Amino acid sequence: MPACQTVINIIERLAPRKLALEWDNVGLMVGDYSAKVDRILVALTVTPGVMNYAIEHKMDMIISHHPFLFKPLKSIKRDLPSGRMIYDAVKHDIVIYSAHTNLDVASGGVNDLLAGCLDLEGVEVLEPTREEPLKKIVVFVPRGYEDAVRDAMGDAGAGHIGNYSHCTFNVAGIGTFRPLEKARPFIGEAGRLERVEEVRIETIAPESLVKKIVSAMLKAHPYEEVAYDLYPVENKGGVFGLGRIGYLKSPLTLKDLCENIKQKLGVNSLRVVGDLTKKVSKVAVCGGAGGNLVSKAAFLGADVYITGDVKYHEAEEARITGMALIDAGHYSTEKLILNFIADHLKKELSALGEDVCVEVYDEGEPFAIV
Repeated sequence: MPACQTVINIIERLAPRKLALEWDNVGLMVGDYSAKVDRILVALTVTPGVMNYAIEHKMDMIISHHPFLFKPLKSIKRDLPSGRMIYDAVKHDIVIYSAHTNLDVASGGVNDLLAGCLDLEGVEVLEPTREEPLKKIVVFVPRGYEDAVRDAMGDAGAGHIGNYSHCTFNVAGIGTFRPLEKARPFIGEAGRLERVEEVRIETIAPESLVKKIVSAMLKAHPYEEVAYDLYPVENKGGVFGLGRIGYLKSPLTLKDLCENIKQKLGVNSLRVVGDLTKKVSKVAVCGGAGGNLVSKAAFLGADVYITGDVKYHEAEEARITGMALIDAGHYSTEKLILNFIADHLKKELSALGEDVCVEVYDEGEPFAIV
């Protein structure tokens, strides 16, 4: 049975906490990192219904997209819904963890799932919020072992440049060292200066993967003491941010796109701004409440912007710019993440040899159309 920290590590490799926006609150909300986890419930929001289900089905952990604790608490009162849920979580040893804007921003997260659901091509970030720094890794390997070390580093994530992986540069040279008295050298004898044919392997890696890559390199390297260097570089790293923008496979009328969205997101109605007969091709999306990005989508030349929770003045802004706007709802543009997170956890935990039950609790759209 894995610890809560193990589950959190899996989530944060996908959506690192550092990607969250400054105003957000993500991470462990209630509970203990060392708590053992056998049953996990995934939900968009921690509500009394979610909590009751978790208690009834003896869940050990709830993972929510929306932060369980968002605004600072001045009191915890059992007669209020939030206080009662905190009491229930503590009483029944239920850990609560939330991944919000970090999961929106992350590669493969909410916005990439939404863009993928709509079959967008040439997808880019709509509103960049973070660029990951890059590091150059250099290691010196005795000839004959360079393939093993190079492969270990590449498999751990080094050398990714665009659509290419395992990119390295290799130079042959002579390494020198003198093993001291307590050394156990792979090559050479104590007290004797050795000259060895070596290969200098250099590659590039995102800062977040450096520890993993170095660890893999050290395991594959035959030397007792490995000589390697880490350098900061000014190359542009991976870009993370809110929303996505891309292109439909072929232009559609706004009306046809609306029908497509209704089918793929499973919604019965949409709020739409724009001429339904107009052809659209360039599409921007943002899961959840993305009305504040209307002007950015228009500036980048989107024919239509799809999001949720659009306010009146945001709709007016879209109409003034001439860009079509589709409000598909907060819930409908985010619900894709539920099964994705559940499947991801099952796969990663299974790879660790852990048999953990992971369920999705989908309360559905809170609004009814009457």
